[in-house]
Amino acid sequence: MAAASPQPMILRVVEPDQARKLKLSSRPASVDALINIIKEKLEINLDFDLLYEDPDFEGKLTSLADIEELPQKAVVHISLSQDSSSVASTIQLSDVSSPERLSRWPPGPFPVPTFSFDVELKLRDGNAEYEKNNTHLKLTRGLKHDILEKLASAIYGFKAYPSDKEIAKAAEALVAKHPCLKEAGSETGWNGWKNSIKFKMGNYRNKMRRAGCQEVTVNAGKRSRSNPENESSHSNIKRPKRAEVNFLPNFPQGKDPSILEQLRQTIVEEVAKTEKSLPLIRKMMETTFPLRRQTIVMSCPPVNELMNLWPALKIENELYAEFQRITNQNLPNTFYAELDRHLPRLMTLFRQKASKTGKTADALVKILKIHDEQEIHDIHTKRTTVLHALPVYLCEDASGFFRTCTDKSDEPELDGVAVGLLTVISDHDTSPVHYNPVRISVIIESDAMVSLPRLGDAFLVIFGLIYALHLSYPKALTNTFEFTEKILLGLESGKLSPKLQTLKNDLMQKLI
Repeated sequence: MAAASPQPMILRVVEPDQARKLKLSSRPASVDALINIIKEKLEINLDFDLLYEDPDFEGKLTSLADIEELPQKAVVHISLSQDSSSVASTIQLSDVSSPERLSRWPPGPFPVPTFSFDVELKLRDGNAEYEKNNTHLKLTRGLKHDILEKLASAIYGFKAYPSDKEIAKAAEALVAKHPCLKEAGSETGWNGWKNSIKFKMGNYRNKMRRAGCQEVTVNAGKRSRSNPENESSHSNIKRPKRAEVNFLPNFPQGKDPSILEQLRQTIVEEVAKTEKSLPLIRKMMETTFPLRRQTIVMSCPPVNELMNLWPALKIENELYAEFQRITNQNLPNTFYAELDRHLPRLMTLFRQKASKTGKTADALVKILKIHDEQEIHDIHTKRTTVLHALPVYLCEDASGFFRTCTDKSDEPELDGVAVGLLTVISDHDTSPVHYNPVRISVIIESDAMVSLPRLGDAFLVIFGLIYALHLSYPKALTNTFEFTEKILLGLESGKLSPKLQTLKNDLMQKLI
């Protein structure tokens, strides 16, 4: 009797940052033999064990101890051995996209870069002559070009589209470091440099556009002499609007959209599992960050569609990681540290305002009365009170943002709610503040995204989603959200509204 012909095997090999198909002509003789085949075929130079999705346990991961346990068509997961974990993290992370920018715009003086050796020599001699005889350096066209080119590169390292104020800071820092470059006919000594830097930044963006830099390429194809029918060059410019550091990064080297799309599908599958691998999700989300930003910024699909494409953004810690990719800022750590630092002063300001007359004072009285009646005054109670009182203090209408319903009532009316928080309570309490809700749901475009137990965490999640999904702040609470962005998180050093500037002065005065 003839021996049965060997049955081929089809494997889906899931690595930390990608998944690949592997076809085998026959079943390997042992688990070790399969590991050696995977190492050779997929060029993996690390030691690892294998887990497989066991059909007997609804696909849950099981250690592969016997090669006969593996189905002919199976999904196997690579589990790095302990000895190679430190090496593996380095190798894998090198294959994962890192943010193109690692620093935000500096809060203090602009750090003037070191120029080329010959330029530095000329500036050193020029500074010495200026200090001795108050003589300005005579700039040649080539020298000025070299200075502006290096400055533009340094500025681009922080922002592709710096504001007028930021360009002025760079010009001011340049002549402060190299006084021989001061302009004798300028009131500030650097106005001409500011104009030159601004013009140079436009040229530098064109240079980066030709090099294929995505964050400026996205704004190419505007109206010009050769394309008079195109969109105006000043309309619909896609650029950071809230201090995003990595707004539209390029794809990682060696990763095209099709590869990243496969990874995205793997993320969706992993998130759907009961026992999900959070480290694996984190690495894949890091790798696919450029694809996600391109979809969000350039295509602008509805939020529901985006969340279906990227369900990992509903995981709280993964959302915070996304916020850090965009801004280089740890959202929960910074927010709570600054909020807690200002809590005592904010409560004092609210009580002072409540002691006066008017609608704002009356609304604050109600909130503070409920706060004072609480048996427990822990940090969560204080945060909840401040987050409810802040928009009232800033004379903003929070009724459309803070919604309430009972857990026994029908579905609440959420049509038209672009961004909001829905507090679910157990009874028909009409209080404006609830310290022990059943849950608080984050609402975006009339749909509940996630639910959390505390108001502070829910507010953080909605703030993070606004950044991650490139949404606008709720118009009625612009000051409240800008207070969070500019004062608590320190993300933007731009101009504050009069109300926020007054509040900031009151807070800083107490801290001095």
